[in-house]
Amino acid sequence: MVSKAFALVKLLFSSHHLLSFPGESVSKPLLVFTTATYSTESPTQVEVVDHPKNSIDVLRKWGCSDDDILKIIVRRPYLGQADIANLQSKLNMLSGLGIGAHDLVKMINSSPRIKPAFAQYQELGVSRKDLIPMLLSRPTMIPRTSFDEEKMEYIRKTGISKDSKMYKYVVTIISISRHETIRQKLGNFEKFGFSEDEIFNLFGRSPLMLTLSVDKVQRNMTFVLGTMKLPASVVLQYPFLLYSNLETVLKPRVLLAGKIDDMGLDSQIKGPTMLRALRMTEMRFLKVFVKCHPKDVADELLEFYKCAKGIKRLAEASKKNIGVGFPF
Repeated sequence: MVSKAFALVKLLFSSHHLLSFPGESVSKPLLVFTTATYSTESPTQVEVVDHPKNSIDVLRKWGCSDDDILKIIVRRPYLGQADIANLQSKLNMLSGLGIGAHDLVKMINSSPRIKPAFAQYQELGVSRKDLIPMLLSRPTMIPRTSFDEEKMEYIRKTGISKDSKMYKYVVTIISISRHETIRQKLGNFEKFGFSEDEIFNLFGRSPLMLTLSVDKVQRNMTFVLGTMKLPASVVLQYPFLLYSNLETVLKPRVLLAGKIDDMGLDSQIKGPTMLRALRMTEMRFLKVFVKCHPKDVADELLEFYKCAKGIKRLAEASKKNIGVGFPF
């Protein structure tokens, strides 16, 4: 009986049976995750259905704890992308056979696997406490994880301590990134005169820098150097200059600073004030540098600012968005 149940679980939870494809029909599952209420004045039954948002939610509502879900995802990463209706239907089938969450975890874990990525992260010093929420939020992280000597060298070059709050991000981002992608991004920074030590130190302090596209870094750096007339090294101290949106934050605020200077107004946006202004929220920025002026002046500045934000770089409006997802 046990062997038959194991075989059934293996069949039902294969990637082919759980990942849906365009045009593929999926039978409607029996909804067991519902809450029903009944009126004492009418025989009509009112049913409130609590729809799961994703496959993780389906497993949680079926009775799996977060620890159970982690074990399942580590062994069967594709379940993180499974079709919700398909997965729920198969869980209902298992429930009908008397198989619960604990049984499912036990059966899935009984399948041998070569040194799971989970263990690799732990060996590198990423604690279970830090890893669990990251795996639950991004189930695809496991199948995309790969470590070799080159990537280990990248991690060492950042000089980041295992005790740092940024360490888990450095390790996971490098682990899911392709070698070619990392090399391209390193080369892109080198074009602007940064040394290898400066680049890796930046990655260690601000690991999400590795998630920025080559195009975005090039455009923002070109603006910082060409329009703002600042040295390249400024981004080492102020990484937000590369994270900020060029079209809606950097460009319009710098243009407004020029407008305020041309009009000879107070509250000039220059030097260190410029860097503070670029980091402000939109509401705070407008309050400090626009609405502080008399109404007629403020209206003129606000209109100019809105027009500046509406300026798009050539072909931006018609550019097709292509999402590449993980790895970066």
